Amino acid sequence: MSETSILRLPSSPNSVAQLESFVKSIIVEHKVCEGKFSDILVSLTEAVNNAIIHGNQYDENKKVMVKCKTSTRGIQFSIVDEGKGFDPEAIPDPTSIEKIETCGGRGVFIINALADKVAIKNSRKSNTVEIYFKAK
Repeated sequence: MSETSILRLPSSPNSVAQLESFVKSIIVEHKVCEGKFSDILVSLTEAVNNAIIHGNQYDENKKVMVKCKTSTRGIQFSIVDEGKGFDPEAIPDPTSIEKIETCGGRGVFIINALADKVAIKNSRKSNTVEIYFKAK
């Protein structure tokens, strides 16, 4: 990975609106396939919303950081919050009969469906969701 871009956001739902221009500038600057724009934007929106709501619990004193590293092979986003972490295996399957009509609970499922690779890392002081997209 080569160049890094960083976006710091307060834990407010209004902060999510800043993602679109952040993603657009990265795609233009690093000549990422424009066809990836919507997958990247939807994935980041889901991850940042989860960080604000579940990780930082809307505490505007806590920040969500979006880091982007690019290379000729792809682009990696790391979304970091200041929450306690979560077990991705404990998230119910949103496509199950019991959950299919439930509002919410699909963020991690959507991210996994759109990205080429997803990794979730928890520590005592922060959580990181890494989302990777191939360049082409």
